[in-house]
Amino acid sequence: MRKQFNRMICLAIVSFFLLLIVGHAMAAEGTWDSIHQRKSLRIGVVQAPPWFLKDLTTGQWSGFGYSVGKAMADTLGVKLETVEVTWGSAIAALQANKIDTMFVLDATPKRALAVDFPAQPLLYYALAVLGREDLNMENWSDLNKDGIKISVTQGTTMERYVTKHLPKAKILRFPSNGESVAAFQSGRVDAVSLFHPPLIAMQKKMGKGKIVVPKPVRASASSAAVRLEKDKRWRDWVNTAISYWYITGESQRWYEEFLRDFGLDPKAVPAIQKELW
Repeated sequence: MRKQFNRMICLAIVSFFLLLIVGHAMAAEGTWDSIHQRKSLRIGVVQAPPWFLKDLTTGQWSGFGYSVGKAMADTLGVKLETVEVTWGSAIAALQANKIDTMFVLDATPKRALAVDFPAQPLLYYALAVLGREDLNMENWSDLNKDGIKISVTQGTTMERYVTKHLPKAKILRFPSNGESVAAFQSGRVDAVSLFHPPLIAMQKKMGKGKIVVPKPVRASASSAAVRLEKDKRWRDWVNTAISYWYITGESQRWYEEFLRDFGLDPKAVPAIQKELW
């Protein structure tokens, strides 16, 4: 029994080191080679329309990020694989070689220490306002008036921007996005300010209000994170692909296509191509 136990221990140790060797070999190989040898592209997905949406009856994914991944897979001549992650675990999934890219992940100096980003942004979104249908919100100054009530989320970019630029308005601060939107839904405030993508699903759920990107536009870029590695072919190809689709308008078309399928009028929703603002 003792000899058999020792043999099992040895086999386990050997198996462990073999897995390490294989893992290091795959990592050294680079994402570009791995995708072609595996004949599949793995993208991270998370239930977050308009970027990703899973049909719970069929298990099929859709959304802007899914469309970009499908276009990449088709261009490369490989199969598209979806791997469910969270926004918080996406970087770890890249580092662990579970996915090849994560779309709609903002490039920040801190994140760039752990993963890589192409030079070309994937899309742009802006600080927006969901307000009453009759409320003039073309410019931020239109909201800077006594009697206007606006809800924001505490400790966010939205709170800092609104506090600085709308000193005359009454600002109600809440712990979460959901509570900020609920204040608008209940009529406690005239408008709620968030970056515009999350407002889309919330507006549809409520069935009220209009989304506007007031001027001057407070814009931010989002990107496509890839693994940090010496072989830059995959990162550079992703950069070329998303740049081409952005310039040709394909990215905006995919976005609008999802919005229509989601039951929203693209004309009533801010674009992700900043030149269209």
